[in-house]
Amino acid sequence: MSLPEIVSREQWRAARAELLAEEKAATRARDALNAARRRLPMVEIDKEYVFEGGDGKATLAELFEGRTQLVVYHFMFAPEWDAGCRSCSAFLDQIGHLAHLKARGTTFAAVSRAPYTKILPFKARMGWTVPWYSSYGSDFNRDFEVTFELDEELAERPGVSCFLRDGERVFHTYSTYERGLDGLGSTTSFLDLTALGRQEEWEKPAGRASVLGAPAGSVRIRYHDEYEF
Repeated sequence: MSLPEIVSREQWRAARAELLAEEKAATRARDALNAARRRLPMVEIDKEYVFEGGDGKATLAELFEGRTQLVVYHFMFAPEWDAGCRSCSAFLDQIGHLAHLKARGTTFAAVSRAPYTKILPFKARMGWTVPWYSSYGSDFNRDFEVTFELDEELAERPGVSCFLRDGERVFHTYSTYERGLDGLGSTTSFLDLTALGRQEEWEKPAGRASVLGAPAGSVRIRYHDEYEF
C-alpha cells in the first residue's frame, strides 16, 4: 500500500497551507460554474408523461408536490431486472432528510423504467422513504437520455434532471449523467444544480433568492421537524 509521506507538524502545516490556497480557488471556480449553470436557458415540457407511484398515476407536474422545483434521480432499474442497480442504490442510501430541500421549494424524487410493482418491494427491502415513481410505458427515460440504444439493445445510465414549474407550465433546466453525479447527495449539492440555486443573496444571477417569497438561504434553516410546509 502506498501511504502519505511522514513529516513534522510544521512541514504538514506548510503543505496544508499550500493546498488550502488551491481549495479556495476551486471553491471560487465552483461558484462561478454554478452561476453559469443557473444562467442556462430552459425548455418547456409539452409532452404528457404518466408515472405511477404510491398514490397511483401522476403527471410530471404532480411530481413537484406543489413546489417550484423538482430534482429527479434517474435510478437504473430496467423492466426485466429483478432488483435495482447496486450503484444507484448506494447513491440513494446517502440521501439525507428531504425537509431541507422542501424548505427551498424543491422536491426530490427517483424515477425508474421498471413497473411500480417491481419498484415497491425493492424500495421496502432497502427501507427508503424517498418518492419513487415508475415511468414504465412512457418516453421519459429515452427523452432524458438515460435509456438509449447500444449495440441494438436498450442500455441504462444514471443521471439527474432538474425541472422548474411556473404555474401550470413545466420547464427542463438541467441534466447530468454518470461522472457528473460525483459529489452529489447533500441538500446544497442538489440545489446547486437547479435554476434557483441555494437561494442565497450572494449568488448570481441576482434576484433568484426572492423568487419563492421567503427569507434567503441559511436564514430559513431549521431542525428538520420545525419546518412548516
